Amino acid sequence: MTTMTTSATSEPSETWAPPPEFAADLLDRYGLTCPPRWGTPRNPAFPSLGPKLWKVMAALGAPPMPWQKYVTDVALEIDPSTGLFVHREVGLSVSRQQGKTELTLGAQVHRALAFPRQNIIYAAQTRGMARQRWEDEFWEKISGSPLAKRARIRKSNGNEAILWGATRSRMGITANTEKAGHGPPLDLGFIDEAFAHEDDRLEQAFSPAMLTRAMAQLWWASAGGTEKSLWLNKKRAKGREVIEALFVALAEDEAAVRPRAAYFEWFAPETMPRDDPATWYATLPALGFTVTEDTIRAELEKLDPAEFDRAYLNRTRTATPPSDPNIPKAEWPGLGDASSRPAAEELALAVDVSQDRKHASIGVAIKRTDGRVHLELIDRRAGTAWVVPALTRLAALWRPLVVAISGAGTPAGSLVDDLVAAGITVPEKKDQPHRGHLVVLRGGDMTEACGQLADALRQDTVRHIEQAPLTAAVNGGRTRRVGDAWVIDRTASLVDVAPLVAVTEARWALLAKGPAVLDDYDVLSSIG
Repeated sequence: MTTMTTSATSEPSETWAPPPEFAADLLDRYGLTCPPRWGTPRNPAFPSLGPKLWKVMAALGAPPMPWQKYVTDVALEIDPSTGLFVHREVGLSVSRQQGKTELTLGAQVHRALAFPRQNIIYAAQTRGMARQRWEDEFWEKISGSPLAKRARIRKSNGNEAILWGATRSRMGITANTEKAGHGPPLDLGFIDEAFAHEDDRLEQAFSPAMLTRAMAQLWWASAGGTEKSLWLNKKRAKGREVIEALFVALAEDEAAVRPRAAYFEWFAPETMPRDDPATWYATLPALGFTVTEDTIRAELEKLDPAEFDRAYLNRTRTATPPSDPNIPKAEWPGLGDASSRPAAEELALAVDVSQDRKHASIGVAIKRTDGRVHLELIDRRAGTAWVVPALTRLAALWRPLVVAISGAGTPAGSLVDDLVAAGITVPEKKDQPHRGHLVVLRGGDMTEACGQLADALRQDTVRHIEQAPLTAAVNGGRTRRVGDAWVIDRTASLVDVAPLVAVTEARWALLAKGPAVLDDYDVLSSIG
């Protein structure tokens, strides 16, 4: 009995992972068991002021957790050739309640104590919220610590500051405006709760004030935001790009030049279920330290799923789109059967390509013994170069009744000639395919296939194994009218619907063309 295995994936930006030695290094250096999905690696050739900051955090009553040690150790690396900080920008994207506030305060206090005449500015969603945190949290922790005797607070409106007498440094706050940070040169700027900033006005205000300060740093921190969090979303996208490029460069040359921005992001892609503790332990670096499983489970029970995802899985919250009336997605969850593994005796394969040609998907439909049809996404990868070799191997291994593909005028149509050249040929007569032939769907075939799949979902005659990319295609798929019928619309759909198109075509090919193959096989086998 042959069973199917899945290697389907989501978008590369969410499924990319650093090499395993990265996690091993963090575990060895800091005891960190929850590495970030994207994170700047520690450069052992550079000394760091991180351990000094750890002592400050401990004095403030919050000894650093492993993840905080890692972030600050990298963020405060010193280039021995210049004596300056390696990183002028530090980006941190981590879920709520993970210790971001303690790290933020520790970094400010360390800067105020370590260097003379430092101008440190903190900003949050609004000036009022920045003052509340500055006074109720920052000052409360400082005044209740052994460091209290070194500082005093000035609370006059518009001139708030925590003043450090020995170094004559100051920690102030600002508003989220174009004028923020204007005035004296700025040594350390902190943009907290970055999800609330819809533009880059604060960064644009801070940056000029840092130009003349050789050791200046801009830090920003936030949990996931929404579609309106334009500045945060841009920073996260750029941070991911920088980290992925850095690991490529380091793989080629360990001495590769490091970027001037450090970035750290803990994140759970959509393929990781929100209710699985394994997801939490892979995403929440404070879990097991200051946060418990029971706490996260309670949050899961009381929060809207999208808000839980934003706050604790660090996902960007997006607007819920209206449902397409033609795709019965409400029935889809009830048709899931993770144990469905039918014998590969009567099956059809199909391939489809996304509208932008960035991904291709191979699907299969298999006749089950109970009469239902098993639908599965066999593979999904970037690009199209892998499709023909993969489909050729699958056809040789599983001997499908037919292999289906959309014809001219569709993204997958360009693969037809290559498949034929590889030995998956089209039948001489369209209605008389033999085992393994390539069946090319035309316009009318596709409308028939889509309508039949919708009926099958409503009539409980299909099963699937709950694969995230396929479910996403069902939920995000959109359709367009073709006469009085409809087809899946690759252009209007909210996600890559090639996984759904592939299994739709495979099911149609299995039921519409498979019987002709079997009839022909039976006739030939009876000739002795």
